Amino acid sequence: MYLAFYRTFRPTNFDEIVRQEHIVRILKNQIESDKVGHAYLFCGPRGTGKTTLAKIFAKAINCETPVNASPCGKCATCRALANGSNLDISEIDAASNNGVDEMRDLREKVQYPPVAGKYKVYIIDEVHMLTQSAFNAVLKTLEEPPRHAVFILATTEPQKIPATILSRCMRFDFKLIPQHDLEELIKSVFEKTGKEYEDAAVSAIARAGAGSARDSLSIADMCASYSRGKLTYDDVNAVLGSAEWAKVAHICGCILKEDASAALAAVEEILATGKGVGVLIKDMLSFLNDCTIVKVCKTAREIVNLPDETYKIIEDTAQNADGHKLLRVTEILAKAETDMRYSLSGRITLETAVLKASMPQTDYNIDALIGKVNALERNILGGVSLNKAVEKPVLPPQPEPVRPAKKVVLQDDGYDPFAAASVKKDESAVQPQIFDSLPVKPTAANFGSADKDKVFAKFIKALRTTRKNAVLFTLCMDLAHAFEGEKLILLTESEAVLKSLNRADNAKFISEVLLELGVTEFEVRFKQKGESGYERALKELKTNFDGTDIEIK
Repeated sequence: MYLAFYRTFRPTNFDEIVRQEHIVRILKNQIESDKVGHAYLFCGPRGTGKTTLAKIFAKAINCETPVNASPCGKCATCRALANGSNLDISEIDAASNNGVDEMRDLREKVQYPPVAGKYKVYIIDEVHMLTQSAFNAVLKTLEEPPRHAVFILATTEPQKIPATILSRCMRFDFKLIPQHDLEELIKSVFEKTGKEYEDAAVSAIARAGAGSARDSLSIADMCASYSRGKLTYDDVNAVLGSAEWAKVAHICGCILKEDASAALAAVEEILATGKGVGVLIKDMLSFLNDCTIVKVCKTAREIVNLPDETYKIIEDTAQNADGHKLLRVTEILAKAETDMRYSLSGRITLETAVLKASMPQTDYNIDALIGKVNALERNILGGVSLNKAVEKPVLPPQPEPVRPAKKVVLQDDGYDPFAAASVKKDESAVQPQIFDSLPVKPTAANFGSADKDKVFAKFIKALRTTRKNAVLFTLCMDLAHAFEGEKLILLTESEAVLKSLNRADNAKFISEVLLELGVTEFEVRFKQKGESGYERALKELKTNFDGTDIEIK
């Protein structure tokens, strides 16, 4: 009788297990150290080796002479366990034996010792299918089984298992198998069976397997039967029922070029041949995914692993589409694939998605708007894509141009006292940016009383405009001010402000700003709290006329 690939080439020892190294290592160490547990939970996606590993482990713990912790297959125990009539290893399908009566029967039989080996192993597959009563019936036995009993529970849905069962088991999570490992597995099977193949065909099978070794081998089995000679990429597509690749590429190309009529016509042509809507949209998403990989990955050639002429089409399509457009079209088709589950007419859902993806001018999505801007800029640049660097002509080095100083005139509404006088600018002084070049500079000697009142306002405005020192601007906002001859006196009631303004860098900056306003001298003084203007003027008078009797009336 013919056996399928996944049964013929089922692993018989730990070394043949594809990936799952983390689980294999723990089980081998337990066997070598003779620390075998009483209950294990193997959970993970389908076709990743849960039941296979459970059978190998069951034979390994009973083997008399294990080789690298794997069953030798030669000892009396291994030969006895290989016989299907042996009762030391029992495999129970919980999907069809999920009642409480079956679990009560198991609870009674587990008390009997093994016949050939050291342990009696119960492998319960799809354990999540057991009823609540069945779980309760086996609960106590699972927690404290006889010394010779080992339970291995396998499931694809561990979330459905009661917490009381989970807490009594050593849990092992199986992972999906990477595509590279699936390709190596399929190639080894083809080589053992003498089947010739193309690398692109093997990659297509591995992608269709979606991380499952069993699914991949089942597809490989069908493809080997389909092709009499060398297995090609087109043969795999025919077996999988995929739409013709070139037509799928044409549809996606029309969508990315925003040719709605051509894209819709190509969709109608493929659907008219009897291809399923779900298959077509899946193929379109696969093509767009390949385009994205080619566009963003440096090692895309190795990742995609397609024939040269096929890869060239994908590469050309990816280069002619910007990333935002690829993302937008992929999201629209992915949403359509989800919506088809609840739609009465999947064909209309697909065609609507194709029209929406082909007509970004009708979509106010941000990615659609960015796509419009990119298309407009490409048209302005004469067809040059923004995704490519625009080559600029190489010019000989040019001398640094002499830039004229900026002219910024400070003025308020009404009369400006600074327009009348002129002071020669000190070229060696470091000036604030906005005062790089003023045509005229006033001097404090020419100020009238009205002009002096405006100096402080001009000073604050200059600090705010330069944006060089926001902290300094904040400190100076609340200062009082007065003139002693041509010297500007800045008064503050805060010792912290006084120290900060008298700091060397701040004092230099203030001096430079005031110099542009015609004030050559300034001083920051401490003002006692509560001191009135009259008292301050009296103090200044006594200071200026020291030794003179002043009569206050």
